[in-house]
Amino acid sequence: SWILWPLRSLPDPAGIFELVQVVGNGTYGQVYKGRHVKTGQLAAVKVMSVTEDEEEEIKMEINMLKKYSHHRNIATYYGAFIKKNLSGHDDQLWLVMEYCGAGSVTDLVKKTKGNSFKEDWISYICREVLRGLSHLHMHHVIHRDIKGQNVLLTENAEVKLVDFGVSAQLDRTAGRRNTFIGTPYWMAPEVIACDENPDSTYDYRGWTCQSPKGNSAQ
Repeated sequence: SWILWPLRSLPDPAGIFELVQVVGNGTYGQVYKGRHVKTGQLAAVKVMSVTEDEEEEIKMEINMLKKYSHHRNIATYYGAFIKKNLSGHDDQLWLVMEYCGAGSVTDLVKKTKGNSFKEDWISYICREVLRGLSHLHMHHVIHRDIKGQNVLLTENAEVKLVDFGVSAQLDRTAGRRNTFIGTPYWMAPEVIACDENPDSTYDYRGWTCQSPKGNSAQ
């Protein structure tokens, strides 16, 4: 299986992608606006240090991106690289994905400055998020950290789900994943209380809390 190959075998990004500026934080690392050196095409680059404890989770995220990002509502995966340190320690993993230049849903809500969000925009964003979640759930994947910061917009107003750092492959028979992970403020109460393991309905509950309508009402 591909998951067994060591991360250090990935190519170095030098001469392929370069970092431009920090744009945010994702699970396990900082996110940069990056640029393809030869074409100038912009990309989002998540840069992270990899410890042995996190290596399996990061391999899982790469696997999720490679398999499931070919959908209009999920940021496209471009590739993974290792920026090697001369000392042989503290190598950095670069995950390169589609750049969404219009920011997150959270940014969009903040820009309204207390004004109500337009109903047609709420409907559009919610519909597109649900399409992305439906695609994941069809492949037995739950995102587990659906929130405004992880729903991005392109300059063409396309809606994209990002950050699969805590996503999980559901057991195909039980449909459950027995781990506690996510952003507690937006998690379903029964999951925080550990009364239930998350299944695909968990993503929908999280998005109900974090949708633009819910945000603008707070």
